[in-house]
Amino acid sequence: MGKGVKAAVIGSVFAVMVGGAGYGAFNVMSALNGDGGSGGSEVKSGPPSGDEVKETSEKFFAAWEKGSADSAAQLTNNNAAARTLLTEYAEDAHITDVRITPGTAQNTTVPFTVRAEVDYKGDSKPLRYKSSLTVVRGLTTGKALIDWKPAVVHPELRTDQDNLVTGPSSAPPIEAVDRGGKVLAKDKYPSLGPILDALRAKYGEKAGGTPGVELFVRHDGDGTPDTPLLTLSEGRAGKLKTTISASAQAAAETAVKKYAESSVVAVKPTTGEVLAVANNRTDGWNAAFEGAAPPGSTMKIVTSAMLIDNGVTSMNGPAPCPDDAVWQGQTFRNLKNMAPNESATLANSFMRSCNTAFIKLIDEKPLTDESLTTEAQTRFGLGRDNWKTGITSVDGSIPAESGPDRAANAIGQGKVTMNPLNMASVTATAITGDFRQPYLVSPKLDGRKLATARGLPYDTASQLKQMMRLTATQGTAAPVMQGLGGDIGAKTGSAEVDGVETSNSWFTGFRDDVAAAAMSENGGHGVDAAGPIVKAVLAAGG
Repeated sequence: MGKGVKAAVIGSVFAVMVGGAGYGAFNVMSALNGDGGSGGSEVKSGPPSGDEVKETSEKFFAAWEKGSADSAAQLTNNNAAARTLLTEYAEDAHITDVRITPGTAQNTTVPFTVRAEVDYKGDSKPLRYKSSLTVVRGLTTGKALIDWKPAVVHPELRTDQDNLVTGPSSAPPIEAVDRGGKVLAKDKYPSLGPILDALRAKYGEKAGGTPGVELFVRHDGDGTPDTPLLTLSEGRAGKLKTTISASAQAAAETAVKKYAESSVVAVKPTTGEVLAVANNRTDGWNAAFEGAAPPGSTMKIVTSAMLIDNGVTSMNGPAPCPDDAVWQGQTFRNLKNMAPNESATLANSFMRSCNTAFIKLIDEKPLTDESLTTEAQTRFGLGRDNWKTGITSVDGSIPAESGPDRAANAIGQGKVTMNPLNMASVTATAITGDFRQPYLVSPKLDGRKLATARGLPYDTASQLKQMMRLTATQGTAAPVMQGLGGDIGAKTGSAEVDGVETSNSWFTGFRDDVAAAAMSENGGHGVDAAGPIVKAVLAAGG
């Protein structure tokens, strides 16, 4: 092949690799380099054998230990990405004396332990962590190759933009404390790990600390704060007071562990202070603050406020609950086995979570396509993208819709999205009448201005609070809230997701001066998963 032809082909291959590096990209490049197998020989197929898994992983480990990024990368199905990260491992992260101990292979996956030293300008500390790799078959060459993922190098490397760095920390360390002065350590409160990293990145200097030297993950490209992995020399930690309640946080951490893909937030209604935030998610994402999913019937709190504020009905006014309701050609139904009640009041339909009652009322005058959006924004402070909690958060979305989505929005489906932080705030506004934007760090620390909203008329808030009380004692939330003392109220919700058989479980409630909300993906009805989480947090108090 002439140089010009080969260069053109390689250029095309490079474009493919940049657009989506993978088996094909690696193997075409291997063929051009002459290591794609002998011409005409049979290419192996099927999963790698046990011997191939052992041989390939051992060669990879040996090259990694020697610091030969190029040799190790040649054993993967993404040569370029592997070479870059393994080079940075030594040069940017200053990790030396690598020793890798493989564990027992599980089919084609090999767990392993890394022991090494991190050495930076005279500061040195041992490093130890566990990871795993999987051996796959190259689609073109048939060779056994390491299926390349950044997490092979370190489990905290989650995307191709992440890299390991050792040097002066980007922010001074903090000693975060709860509202009573108790230290909030990551090992005791795992859900707070990413949140404490975010607080450190934003408030480390304001808290009065000085940077140290660390090995950390730099999350380039998505704005995520650095993740510290190992401290080589201590900086001086500044003290950062948060609004968290250690007792409520402990209860939240324990509660979410019982349900996969779950999140919860608790707030103090009379101040807006966040008392607890916990997530149990495989992706490590703070869905409690940043999630955006249909909230199901918990949205009926806002919809009820809209109906009352616009004079459509009242707590003791009519809200008939038929078997089904048709809105602009789309039929809406209630949960299975719900008995119809044509003489139901709003309180009765609310506590039973009757969908059709709310659908039947949303076309009453003076309501328009914008009425629910206006209520949410001006009364509950939602959907304006202006909350300043102290860390990244979203404040819900309630778009004005016509057609079937206008009806679906009213029952927490359609285009409405919320997260547990938003719904805890909705409950706090409903029972006090005042919108107080939730926050995790006092605005006095950095002078930020919290979002404001008009809040609710006294009479509207009184009716909403009473309807939530009835729901907690006589309605759909009663099985969960039973046994809680004090002034209690709640609203259940389940949100259907396209293509998923089991709905998301939602629940929000209050007990005295604590409001909490939870969501559990594929958790079923509100009382099945989210409800027990909220109850546990409310029981702990503030």
